[in-house]
Amino acid sequence: MSNPFHEPLTTENAALLLVDHQIGLFTGVRDMGIDELKHNVTSLTRAALRLDIPVIATTTSADELWGPLIPELQAVLPKDLEVIDRSTVNAWHDERIRGALESLGRDRIVVAGTSLEVCAALPAISATAAGYTAYVAVDASGTFSVTKRETGLARLHQAGVIVSDYASLVVEMLADNAHPIAPHVYEDLDMPFGTLVGQFVAARSR
Repeated sequence: MSNPFHEPLTTENAALLLVDHQIGLFTGVRDMGIDELKHNVTSLTRAALRLDIPVIATTTSADELWGPLIPELQAVLPKDLEVIDRSTVNAWHDERIRGALESLGRDRIVVAGTSLEVCAALPAISATAAGYTAYVAVDASGTFSVTKRETGLARLHQAGVIVSDYASLVVEMLADNAHPIAPHVYEDLDMPFGTLVGQFVAARSR
């Protein structure tokens, strides 16, 4: 019997679900710095797009409650990408989002959301129950207290969701540092030292 924890995340089997990285919710984030969270989710999104990973973005009641996506994320997403605005607490319960994921034919979903314990955790848990392998990029998912972060992570572990940092997930999908796209992916992750090291090694080999 295969173990999803042992099978790699790849550019062919993965999709990225971004849940509620909205201006109003960001004002309440307390478990990490706001600038760090903005950096992490935009870096994750930029690198995923570079690797041709399908991206689905959603907001909750943008006009009535939490406002639009943060401008930094809007600037990274393709201009023609429709952000799905919903009312359901659990993004998985919105038929448009679930249908969009199902239509991709991919069995692994990377989720990032604000807040971690609701916006990221609930759809990841639901996707796992539906037979997908779900990952949560915890450092691209902020929340409103350390307690919420700790209990959210505990619930994810209990439900069998794979938790990781965003850069490790991207590098796993990249798979090969010899790929011509690798330096650009590291730049997207804001890891320019990866490119610098490569240049240093190339210079020494001449």
